Amino acid sequence: MAKQKSIPKRSEVEKQYTWATEDLFASDALWEEALEAAKAYPEKLAAYRGRISASAEELLGYMQLNDEIQVKVERLGNYAMRKSDEDTGNSFYQAMKGKIMNLYMTIESADSFSTPELISIPDDTMEAFYNAAPGLRLYSRKISKIRHFKPHTLSDAEERILALSGQVGAAPGETASAFRNADIKFPSIKDADGNELTVTQGSFVPLMENPDVNVRKAAFESLYHTFAQFKNTSAAFLDSQVKTLIFNAQARNYESTLHAALDRTEVPVSVYHNLIEAVHNNLGYLHRYVELRKKLTGAEELHMYDLYTPIVADADREIPYEEAKQIILKALAPLGEDYIAILKEGFENRWIDVYENEGKRGGAYSSCGDPHPYVLLNQKDTLDSMFTIAHEMGHSLHTVYSMKNQPVCQADYVIFVAEIASTCNEVLLVRYLLNNTTDKRERAYLINHFLESFRGTVYRQTMFAEFELFMNRLAETGASLTADALCEKYYELNRQYFGDAITVDPEIAYEWERIPHFFYNFYVFQYATGFSAACAIANRILTEGEPAVRDYKKFLSAGGSMDPISILKLAGVDMTTAAPINEALKLFGDLLDEMEELMK
Repeated sequence: MAKQKSIPKRSEVEKQYTWATEDLFASDALWEEALEAAKAYPEKLAAYRGRISASAEELLGYMQLNDEIQVKVERLGNYAMRKSDEDTGNSFYQAMKGKIMNLYMTIESADSFSTPELISIPDDTMEAFYNAAPGLRLYSRKISKIRHFKPHTLSDAEERILALSGQVGAAPGETASAFRNADIKFPSIKDADGNELTVTQGSFVPLMENPDVNVRKAAFESLYHTFAQFKNTSAAFLDSQVKTLIFNAQARNYESTLHAALDRTEVPVSVYHNLIEAVHNNLGYLHRYVELRKKLTGAEELHMYDLYTPIVADADREIPYEEAKQIILKALAPLGEDYIAILKEGFENRWIDVYENEGKRGGAYSSCGDPHPYVLLNQKDTLDSMFTIAHEMGHSLHTVYSMKNQPVCQADYVIFVAEIASTCNEVLLVRYLLNNTTDKRERAYLINHFLESFRGTVYRQTMFAEFELFMNRLAETGASLTADALCEKYYELNRQYFGDAITVDPEIAYEWERIPHFFYNFYVFQYATGFSAACAIANRILTEGEPAVRDYKKFLSAGGSMDPISILKLAGVDMTTAAPINEALKLFGDLLDEMEELMK
């Protein structure tokens, strides 16, 4: 594996490996000027109060103003968020983020009248509006989605109160993020040669891949023993988060927080439960994989900190960032010249913030689309890092295609489809790598890497989804989310999912403290459903060629122009059944069979 490098200060990172925030605003001063101008939007919105139901022209004007606000304010927000993520300890940019959050809340408060007023328009009047102002039909999908929520929409005054509470509701996640990324520190550890290794959120997974079991164990204990000291604080963050979700769900007359979350994205609740059931029915594959891992490592006991090391360790190699980009370009070539051209543009024009620096937000993401996407990495020059690049650029190109082919009001796609383009890139990458090696050991290594990716995306994220459902159901009974209850459930789930071949170390009970997605309101299950859909799409692309690519680009270009189930059908995938999930789980089993045969 790549040796751990010292973590530089932000000012020490080479410019070519930082994202170009100047493409958003050339300076902080220009951002401040734009912020001042945007402060006029709440008053402009409020001026439409009582008018949007009066005539088609007024409603059209209001919808066009919304488009303008979305473009201008999102650019302000993206600059502030990107700058604050560069160094979460930089108080100047944390304050900047606070300013834009205040503006968001003020705009939401000023706009609180719009949903009740839109819903109050009779259906025949709405149809007459469309006939009177043909330009209004551009917004028919957006308007219909709003009117769908009539049973869950409150009075003008009540909507204003909920809008004003938005900033308070965001506080648990914001506070927990600052705690995890900026405040909490983990003891350093030493390798066999006495070299000091820094333990951070960003370095933790690479340390778990270290071939030295003592390094892995020390890093595991450094991280989780530290989190154990703050378990009550972390539980309080989550308790506040879930209580906020319950407040909003009950205020809007939803049966549960799950129903409230999925209704917003037009996903049937049955999809969530079908996923958990399908994974439970196929836990045998995961148990077999853990047994194989234990057998191949030759360890008397397999521990939780042994799950990330490659089974075929001597096939691992360092993959420098520049080399990784070239491999990705070749692997994604089946998606066509136009796709590759956009990918190259992103690689060559600083869409990506590549390496870890002191205080930088951990993990990886793709965000923003105007003027282009921004990708955050914490690159470690490993195989896993190369897959992360492909994954995040999949998100980015999904955004580019959507924004290029849809108007502002329909460019955003919902989270249910958000993980499909990213995972499709990963599947195409592993298939390319497998097709370009004749070495059995390297092939076994790559299959193992894919099995690990599958385990982390389908099995692990479903376990997260089950834990999230547990938290919400427990809180909905009126109980508080205590550290003991959370640790007990999380430990129990790990035992259930991983089976008897592994020693489920007690420290794993604290892992929930470091997972930011538990603040994302029923987001994680879509990693698993998205992975399943991506497997089906990638298989079509590689077996059917151009017709499948055309269908896939229809999916990428659809934005939010239809409900997500219909959008996926454009790519030939039907998520109204558990079939794609079961097929993906069978693929895991088939690859496991090949892995077992290769390792004989």
